[in-house]
Amino acid sequence: MTTSTSTSTSTSTSTSTSTRTRTGDLSATAARHLLLNMTPNGSLGPEGENLFVVQRGEGPYVDDADGRRYIDGLSGLYCCQLGYSYAPEFAEAADKQLRELCFSPLWSSSAHPTAIELAERLSRIAPVDVEATFFSGGGAEAVETAWKIARRYHALRGEPGRVKAISRRGAYHGLTIGALSLTDDSGLRDPYGPGAIETRFVSNTNRFGLAPEYPEYPEYIDDETYTSRLLAELEAAVLDEGPETIAMLIAEPVQNRGGCITPPDGYWPGLRALADRYGFLLVADEVITAFGRLGEWFGGDRYGARPDIVTVAKGITAGYAPMGATLVSNRVVEVINRPGAVLNHGYTFAGHPLSAAIALRSLEIMERDRILENVRGHQDHLAQRMASLADLPIVGDVRGAGFFYACELVGDLDGGGFSDTARADLIADLIPRRLREAGLLARVYNRAAPLVQIAPPLISDRHLLDRIADILAATLDEASTRL
Repeated sequence: MTTSTSTSTSTSTSTSTSTRTRTGDLSATAARHLLLNMTPNGSLGPEGENLFVVQRGEGPYVDDADGRRYIDGLSGLYCCQLGYSYAPEFAEAADKQLRELCFSPLWSSSAHPTAIELAERLSRIAPVDVEATFFSGGGAEAVETAWKIARRYHALRGEPGRVKAISRRGAYHGLTIGALSLTDDSGLRDPYGPGAIETRFVSNTNRFGLAPEYPEYPEYIDDETYTSRLLAELEAAVLDEGPETIAMLIAEPVQNRGGCITPPDGYWPGLRALADRYGFLLVADEVITAFGRLGEWFGGDRYGARPDIVTVAKGITAGYAPMGATLVSNRVVEVINRPGAVLNHGYTFAGHPLSAAIALRSLEIMERDRILENVRGHQDHLAQRMASLADLPIVGDVRGAGFFYACELVGDLDGGGFSDTARADLIADLIPRRLREAGLLARVYNRAAPLVQIAPPLISDRHLLDRIADILAATLDEASTRL
């Protein structure tokens, strides 16, 4: 009886899957066994009908499980700076490392040579005064580490009352409980109860749509005036909370969530001045913007940032292995490294030898193959192509820098919002479907704002950037006719 049932099930499965594509087989298995990140998993359908399965990559392209090719216009998830054709070099680095040492923790007075070498290498390209590195597994862990270091720093200096953080509206800094406290999205925070860190949110640097909220400051406000307003708001928030209670301010050089929001001139030097005046630490979240995304090793360098702490991940290994890191300035290290002081914090796989070896090879390739120079050489052309999209009726604003851009979409010519029907038709369906049909993977989402975003691999040439812009233009032009 048991054997008969087993045979029947096997035959049924074989028959039902024989007509499926490779993607169909994998999607059905995923629907039963795989819980995806940031996904309404139940909406995938019982056979995973709505799942996109990536099988392989080559250069700036990825192929799905059925062999269809796409331009990876988002570098995986802002990770794959070098695209997908350096695998032999990374495999060589991984093989050498694994044969020598597969694992050793950075724990209890123990370290290994590869992590030491990587920390020293990072100190040579880091922002001024940043010399030491604490490794972790990814971006959210790097942000958690920044918070703990800031708290420890102030406590050791005799200011244990500095227990609050300042972040910016619309910001995303990760999904662990601490990082989530710094993330301005109630839909992400509320399901998990009160935040672990008391956080005050202040304005980000997005000028689009500014006039209705601040009629005295139109969107075309000059940088000096706009920066003054932003810094005055921040200073007022610090004074309202009590300067003696603020541990740190965290901000991205270009804010990802809300659509590649760039800062006005003088903004980051102004943040530095306020941090010095009131004694809190300045944290640059460079999980996305570091390692060439904006044409510099660290995106903050483009805007005159001088942070006390920098968080990185994603591009540090070009997506070939998981790793995060928190880079710390000398003045902070001098305090937390005082004799007898203990930094009670750590991760088992922090600075894993394999990931460290991959990161070192990635930095070597970026330098050897002049990846930063490639971004600098093509960024003006990409900026021009993206700016031209603002002529389309559905595009309200285009913003970004380097190889990192977003189009904010509007529902009418006056910059108004979308109706529920238009959202479902255009943002949830037509735009992402047409982009994929045309062979481009981009981000289309509608949380902080309705956006289409690109972050192509840093190896992209002019021809590929033009192809990306052409697909965006055709898709958004079609969407405009549907408004």
